[in-house]
Amino acid sequence: MVIDSAVTTSPANARQLDRPLTTPACVVIPTYNECENIPALLPRVLDYGQLSVLVVDDGSPDGTGDLVAAEAAHNPRVHLIRRSGKQGLGTAYLAGFRYALARGAEYIFEMDADFSHDPKYLPDLLHAAETAYDLVIGSRYIAGGGTTDWGLGRQLISRGGNVYARLILGLAVADLTGGYRCYRRRALEAIKLDQVKSNGYSFQIEMAYRVHQAGLRVGEVPIIFPDRRVGASKMNRNIVFEALLNVVRLRLGLL
Repeated sequence: MVIDSAVTTSPANARQLDRPLTTPACVVIPTYNECENIPALLPRVLDYGQLSVLVVDDGSPDGTGDLVAAEAAHNPRVHLIRRSGKQGLGTAYLAGFRYALARGAEYIFEMDADFSHDPKYLPDLLHAAETAYDLVIGSRYIAGGGTTDWGLGRQLISRGGNVYARLILGLAVADLTGGYRCYRRRALEAIKLDQVKSNGYSFQIEMAYRVHQAGLRVGEVPIIFPDRRVGASKMNRNIVFEALLNVVRLRLGLL
């Protein structure tokens, strides 16, 4: 199914869409200018027969949305939400969560489109969610996890940001900023998505914190996180500053 909408983040909009998911689990992939990655990524994810894919495309001028629409036209496990212009990572995931919840998904994944999140870890995330946790994070910073092809500066920012967030929020999670995740349905229902305010990479921290505050279980499985193969990173100083500030806001109850 292909949905065209300037804003597709409200539960009301989600309920108006009538194509069901054909699997109990849905992988939500936000995209902006990922035409070099998405044609290769979709079949890798779809190799796992119990998964559907929902791409949330923010009006990519490189034709990413058109590529996904062509696949969705003949594959019932591929879904697409088109949005007009860049509206941010957080709102893209929230739109995807609402879409998947409205169609009965029991397990909902977050995944990057650039192959930084290797599809081979999908079964590990799903198994941990099925057997132990309400939120499972693919972790770079537990035993067995790691990164490849990262410069020293990027490593310091990532590790330092995670230590900063852990200390301020009091969470025993090694990789709070990790964006490769699987949520159980009840976790997303418990945290009241309308109250989630972060829109950049602090979105990941806020989501984990809210799941923890709801009394639910957060766990990690190890992943190896390489640098993106092609395309440009979306990270910038504003995103880093927002994340640092929002951690304090979360702790003070201002978000």
